[in-house]
Amino acid sequence: MTTTTDEHAKLWDLIKDTRYGMLTHRHADGQLHSHPLTTQSKNIEEGSTLYFFVPKNGDVARHVASDPSVNIAYANTDDDSYVSVVGRATLREDQAKKEALFNPAAKAWFPGGATDPNLALLAVEILGAEYWDVKESKMVQLLKMAKAAITGDEPPSLGEHKKLDLG
Repeated sequence: MTTTTDEHAKLWDLIKDTRYGMLTHRHADGQLHSHPLTTQSKNIEEGSTLYFFVPKNGDVARHVASDPSVNIAYANTDDDSYVSVVGRATLREDQAKKEALFNPAAKAWFPGGATDPNLALLAVEILGAEYWDVKESKMVQLLKMAKAAITGDEPPSLGEHKKLDLG
């Protein structure tokens, strides 16, 4: 049986090299909106939390304050791995964490550095995740799909698909 620690490690392994995640949140009118954000985390910490930098005066900060339910979708097409994370978002005033995570790339959006007055730390507590990790090469995938199309058979599994309850 897989332990929670193993599940966290698998999840981190799948997302750590994916530069951007698409964070989706809900507006007051019920419509969903997505934003590309860079995951600032260096690992998935105890408590299953991912961190992002967002502007305090921006759309994400404004809307997660009233509806903290979010989804983060990661797609690493080079490795053929895809992850969907369900979480609860909060804005945290943790200066030590901001300083620990701040990097030169973030300075483009927050020129004042880790102490920029508009820098908000968005923490997403992971409640669950689902991933698809394709193990077959692109050529094998195409051959299997072509065979299924010709024979009318259902295509065989091309990799691992699993739902994780991490909350």
